[in-house]
Amino acid sequence: MRSFADAEVSVRITVFLGAPGSGKGTQAKLLSQSDRFVHLSTGDILRNAIKEGTPLGREAKTFMDKGELVPDATMIGLIKDTLSKLKPDQHVILDGFPRTVAQAEALNSNTATQVEHALLFEIVDSLLIDRLTGRRVCKQCGQPFHMKHIRPKKEGICDLCNGEVIQRSDDHEDVVKRRLEIFHSQNKGLVDYYSDKHKLKRINVDQPADSVQKILMELLK
Repeated sequence: MRSFADAEVSVRITVFLGAPGSGKGTQAKLLSQSDRFVHLSTGDILRNAIKEGTPLGREAKTFMDKGELVPDATMIGLIKDTLSKLKPDQHVILDGFPRTVAQAEALNSNTATQVEHALLFEIVDSLLIDRLTGRRVCKQCGQPFHMKHIRPKKEGICDLCNGEVIQRSDDHEDVVKRRLEIFHSQNKGLVDYYSDKHKLKRINVDQPADSVQKILMELLK
């Protein structure tokens, strides 16, 4: 099992926990607009590794295409590489990592990082399925859309760059349901882990994004 023991950076970490589609990425991006926070999305990290064709990226893709979690060793390696590129004393929002207790323990074992908060985004599955299966993204520039809420002006064409708007393979309904099953089976262990360390706080995210943002800013003062 890979670990973080030899990382050479010192960072303060807030972990965002929550199912796919619960709004972790949206809220992390809003926070990162401030100089106080750096947003690290495991989804972005994985997709970049796959796009670049790295060994870890190729390994991860075989699991993502089936809607399964990427193995701990692969994820720890990817996060370790990313953290090693940061400047010291940064406050990082980790979005999508850890997803298992083994990953949390690996992160906790690193003397160069400190997990200050673990924030759990809570929302019912039916809303998550609607959010995820309706998502679309521009294949060229990455601009996000939603078939119910933010449709492209021209069907299948990006408003910004005229690129092709697609549904990612991991947003198909069967894959989404599988992802949620895996999430629920693994998340209880993480919730217990961070509760025992007195770092867990729960947030109801079935409310407007700006309301959730105010709650987060208060917690992260």
